[in-house]
Amino acid sequence: MFPSRPASRAAVGGAAAVAVALLLSGCGDSGGLVSAGTTPTASGPTRLWPGEPPATSPAYDYGEAEKEAIKGIRAPGDDIHKVDPVAVVRAEIAAHPDVYSGSSALYYGTTRRMADCGESGDRGKCPVLKAYYRDLTGDGRDDMVLGFRLLPGNQTAVRMYTFQEDRLVQVLASDDAVTGVELAGRTVIIRSPAGIVGYEYRTQWTWDEDQLSMLLTRDEILRVDGKHTPTRSASP
Repeated sequence: MFPSRPASRAAVGGAAAVAVALLLSGCGDSGGLVSAGTTPTASGPTRLWPGEPPATSPAYDYGEAEKEAIKGIRAPGDDIHKVDPVAVVRAEIAAHPDVYSGSSALYYGTTRRMADCGESGDRGKCPVLKAYYRDLTGDGRDDMVLGFRLLPGNQTAVRMYTFQEDRLVQVLASDDAVTGVELAGRTVIIRSPAGIVGYEYRTQWTWDEDQLSMLLTRDEILRVDGKHTPTRSASP
């Protein structure tokens, strides 16, 4: 039953009352609630092995904060747009000769191809990819995300840099086979092919104001279609 109208509205004209009645009679939906079916029974988390003592040492490094100051790279006013991405990659190679240089280096091909990044080289063979700029730290200034191919092999290095106390600092380093990289808010999303057909890995690195670095905040495997697009997305 509808609630009673106030007394001041009771004396409506006859024609108006008939119009209202016609409108109500013409509605095909009674307006009642419709059942959505049975509700699944709620199931809370169940703790396993409650009698075991807690761990006393940190777990295996799972995307914890790792920062590295880049030596020899400066920019007027700490404007990261004035930093040469090629110079940054060369500085990383120089700082890690065991990884990039010598017969035992893992990515010696990257070092050899850096010669193609100069004006006289074949720019199409330069391993350094286009740099992208966005404020990922929330300080009002752009940061830089760049990538470069790791040779030999089929991996891509994804790096993020920001200025801290007049120093260029690397706050994200990920080496993996990559099918796509996306920026969303303060998050860098890296997508990689999985060993299972029809699936891919997706990791999300998010800026942490306490550690002043990017932390691995999500690591998941998702089913994808033929275009490497996740059929289910998760909010960063």
